[in-house]
Amino acid sequence: MKLNGSEILLECLLEQGADTVFGYPGGAVLNIYDALYKYSDRIRHIITAHEQAACHAADGFSRTTGRTGVVIATSGPGATNLVTGIATANMDSVPLVAITGNVGTSSLGLDSFQEVDICGITMPITKHNFIVKDVHDLADTVRQAFYIANEGRKGPVLIDIPKDVTAAICDYEPKTPAVIINHNPDDINEQIDRAAELIRQSDKPFVYAGGGIVSCDAEGALGEFVSRIDAPVALSLMGQTAFYNKDPRFVGMLGMHGTKTASLVLRDCDLMIVLGSRFSDRVALNTDTFAKHTKVIHVEIDPAEIGKSVTPDCYVNGDLKYVLDRLNKILPQVRHHEWISQIAEWQKKYALSMAPIHNVNEVLPDAVIKTLNRLTDAKAIITTEVGQHQMWAAQFYDFTEPRTFASSGGLGTMGYGLGAAIGAKIGNPDKTVVNIAGDGSFFMNCNELSTLAKHGIPIVELVFENNALGMVRQWQRLFYNKRFSQTTIDRGTDFMKLAEAFGIEGVRITSRTEIESGLQKALDYTKQGRPVLVEVVIDKDVNVLPMVPAGGDVLKPIMEMSLE
Repeated sequence: MKLNGSEILLECLLEQGADTVFGYPGGAVLNIYDALYKYSDRIRHIITAHEQAACHAADGFSRTTGRTGVVIATSGPGATNLVTGIATANMDSVPLVAITGNVGTSSLGLDSFQEVDICGITMPITKHNFIVKDVHDLADTVRQAFYIANEGRKGPVLIDIPKDVTAAICDYEPKTPAVIINHNPDDINEQIDRAAELIRQSDKPFVYAGGGIVSCDAEGALGEFVSRIDAPVALSLMGQTAFYNKDPRFVGMLGMHGTKTASLVLRDCDLMIVLGSRFSDRVALNTDTFAKHTKVIHVEIDPAEIGKSVTPDCYVNGDLKYVLDRLNKILPQVRHHEWISQIAEWQKKYALSMAPIHNVNEVLPDAVIKTLNRLTDAKAIITTEVGQHQMWAAQFYDFTEPRTFASSGGLGTMGYGLGAAIGAKIGNPDKTVVNIAGDGSFFMNCNELSTLAKHGIPIVELVFENNALGMVRQWQRLFYNKRFSQTTIDRGTDFMKLAEAFGIEGVRITSRTEIESGLQKALDYTKQGRPVLVEVVIDKDVNVLPMVPAGGDVLKPIMEMSLE
């Protein structure tokens, strides 16, 4: 059948199972939006207040559903407004297809109105990108983009489509989507056998798992593996939902803001098994000292990550789920009673907690998140912005179900969380969704409260309001002799009036006695289909602990900080 380029694009989206897109219209994508009008019964479009939020929404949709997120923006500033969102997805290996319009092919390269070389701009932050100059190439390009986004180490792909291509007509023939195949190396079973032998020899194994487990839906295989080898488990920030957090073997995060127990486990283990995680500078910190006393196995789908920061004693390069399934078949069931008992003692002794700074009735972040955890039965989808609140969410919320956490890890994007929460709720309408923010991040995306109101998206926007850029202030306290340069916000914004102005509900929590009733009220609003802004007033000098300074020894976390 003959269709124009815009219709071919939408037919290909439907082919790939993409029935939801996020975006913002403009001149170069008018033809696409005209087609979206015609396809509105089959493709849902969510317009945000800013293109960056649309990209984060597609990202949050992808992370929490396992499907490929799709975002559409016009040329020039519309396209460049996607850049931060694309870079965020790229750093965290999130499958995303970004579709941008451009000026007509005859106007390319002439500095035309709202023209940018978005392919050149995004080349370093995408797995691949395309500019489609012939409508006959469009359908196969879209199909290829979805395949690339999901094959191997996942990530974002951009398709730039000049306006005349979206209007041109050609024949379209539907195709069944290609099956994603992660090609393992020929010797992968030999690699797995070598890893298995090291595991058999270990008396004190330690499993460190990351976002790769979530990406390939291997949570069940990981749980079986951990049970089989009877080992403690630490998770990266991206891997927070990879393992059932209430399991007694779970020891929390490892790294800059990891638990003391996790650092002790790393210190005393005789084998570290790293699954689907890179040795980032926020985890390894100092690669000259990291895990030098123990053997390391690294299982990773991206060969570029193996040996990049830490040289393993043994590696397996391949599909993580395949690797875990095979290990579960060939490894015997073992028990390490003394090792697990020792870890239980450390967990009891070094349990995470916060002490009041001024009085017993002040609001502490751990009490807020633990209460939220209890009221949602640890089953809500939690998104976060970036800063202290992000670490508190990871430390104190018990993630018990897969794909219930979305946060910017590698890029550390302030302003990510509210957009991600929008995407998460659209993709998971039956789930409670809470975005945990600091007031610094909130002021970067509070315009998206209008998106919640417009579309009736019932999420909880929970803002820890301390009138400070808390994480930066914490570093200034530690390393800059308390010179708090430009980290005091004090904008004088009335959050409750702001919520009212945007047409959503507002709840304010100022004392410990208000935490439970305030959070319950907010959750009740969302059950009624109403979005809500929750302002939680905390002291600006509450810190995230433990903490290992950048470049420090992960085995030596700071456990206390003086406020004097």
